[in-house]
Amino acid sequence: MPLPRTPDPLPIPRTIVLLLAGLLAAGSLTAQPVYLWTDENGVQHLSDRRPDGEYTVTEQRAVATPKDPVTMRNVGTERAPEWRFENRLHGPVTVAVALTKAENTISEPALPALLELPDRGHRTVLLGPLDDRRGWRYRIEMRAVPGALDSGKAGDPVYRVPLRADTPIRIGQGFGGAFSHNEPGSHHAVDFSVPVGTPIVAARGGVVMDSARNFHRSGDDLARDGPRANFVRILHDDGSMAVYAHLDYRGVSVQDGQRVRAGQLIGRSGNTGFSTGPHLHFAVQVNRDMQLVSIPFRMVDTKNRPLDLQAP
Repeated sequence: MPLPRTPDPLPIPRTIVLLLAGLLAAGSLTAQPVYLWTDENGVQHLSDRRPDGEYTVTEQRAVATPKDPVTMRNVGTERAPEWRFENRLHGPVTVAVALTKAENTISEPALPALLELPDRGHRTVLLGPLDDRRGWRYRIEMRAVPGALDSGKAGDPVYRVPLRADTPIRIGQGFGGAFSHNEPGSHHAVDFSVPVGTPIVAARGGVVMDSARNFHRSGDDLARDGPRANFVRILHDDGSMAVYAHLDYRGVSVQDGQRVRAGQLIGRSGNTGFSTGPHLHFAVQVNRDMQLVSIPFRMVDTKNRPLDLQAP
């Protein structure tokens, strides 16, 4: 039904609580490195681009921060709010939207609700007073998780190892690994022990849904370091998503929205985020009940031989 658009004699708190989806749920970064050098005339330069010519250049790495997959903003007014939820990813995202401490407030659609946002799309929520003769107030909350709900059920595809044929396959931690593969999002994950800079290829074709490339530190604090891994997230045609994590600083070779084929170079391995040594973390995830869950998968090497992916 239409919402009343009458003035509100009480102030409306505009508190926004953004609850991130956890490890690797957020991604692209705006931070950029800067370069310092001195030219042949002794003039010092500071720029976000490397200079042409033979100069000794010092690179100052920027401090990167994660970027939320979904932004929310009021595109209406305080008295007639219209909250817009905008998806920046090149694939679907589901948001759980709820009102807390609501007084004399109605919404369209009715809240709480789960809203699926299409690739680079948006949805809106309208708010208004239930009784326009009384004051009203509210607080709105959002939680965003990449992927459509209950996606990735179709088929049983075989993934190729995300390494080139000349790279030795060494699995440091497999499904259910005791060190860090004990959460739903990583239980069915595989860690390939490879040196920093090892070429990483797509294990299955799809669209680059999200990526991060400007982190350059690692650590063993999950809360601090977990969201600060460079990664590529690839959306498959069945709705499942492959995550290639802990890539090197500026070690992503593809762009968001780009379609890639199996075996195509997508980046270089590294040691970023929640990591105690160089490796590639690979998992296939789906959105189940507003939680990123890793699912079991089959994988073969470059000669089509099955790999044992269980915990060593």
